[in-house]
Amino acid sequence: MNPSVTRNKWDRLARFYRWANHAAEKRWEPWKRALFSRMGSGSILFLAIGIGEEVRLFPEQKRVTAIDISPGMLEQAQERALEYNGDILLKEMDAENLAFPPETLDQVFTSCTFCSVPEPVQGLKELYRVLKPGGELHMFEHTKSDHFPFREILWVMNPVAQRVGPSVTRDTVANVQKAGFRVDEVHNIYLDIVKTISAHKPDGDFDGSG
Repeated sequence: MNPSVTRNKWDRLARFYRWANHAAEKRWEPWKRALFSRMGSGSILFLAIGIGEEVRLFPEQKRVTAIDISPGMLEQAQERALEYNGDILLKEMDAENLAFPPETLDQVFTSCTFCSVPEPVQGLKELYRVLKPGGELHMFEHTKSDHFPFREILWVMNPVAQRVGPSVTRDTVANVQKAGFRVDEVHNIYLDIVKTISAHKPDGDFDGSG
């Protein structure tokens, strides 16, 4: 998909995003806070910061580069980034074409991101490229279900869901593995739909291009 199409889509949604997602943000807050507590002292990338709602869940005194493809989202995130007790640098960037040199980041965090990246494996390969060997990927994501009737419900919903926001049928765990990552932990939070995924870039010569 043309990046400008994705950018325009999320720019249109930016003004409604907080209202539409307020209840979900509150519901998942404990799990997100626990995931973000894994932020270390190295170089950290937060992918798709949106309007910055989750900044308040970050541990203090971290140095985070937070990106989003949508200028409208980043404009709203600016105030929350300035309030953070630490250092957050906001940048406009496409997840499928990251402007970082290879092997420069220590950790990447995502939150309900890879339901929306148009080409998710390509986006994950980009994360693989910019992470150092041994670098960590920590994700809070909603995915497809393998269980009846939720599997069928999500597949019926998906065409409409993708028009107004995210896909609801992504196999994100499999996509992480396809990109070359070694999956360390998967914790189901709500059925097998909402989950956290922790993985790392192994040492070796896999380049994420397969």
